[in-house]
Amino acid sequence: MSESNEPLLQQLHELQSQLAFQEDALESLNSAMAAQQQEILLLRRQLELLKQRQDEQMAGAGSGEQGDSADEKPPHY
Repeated sequence: MSESNEPLLQQLHELQSQLAFQEDALESLNSAMAAQQQEILLLRRQLELLKQRQDEQMAGAGSGEQGDSADEKPPHY
């Protein structure tokens, strides 16, 4: 190769190296985003279950279950 092509080859190698680094970084970010999405889905499901449980408890408290336990004497009587 002639010396006039050497700077171009050096630039080409540098660009190839940068591209490889960017592809690796992009793959890492993609994997992290996929893991976060799975965690978000899990947390949403847990939140839905907690809300459902709270709604059930609130509905149970309104139906008189709370009143029955308020009339009971503590165990030490």
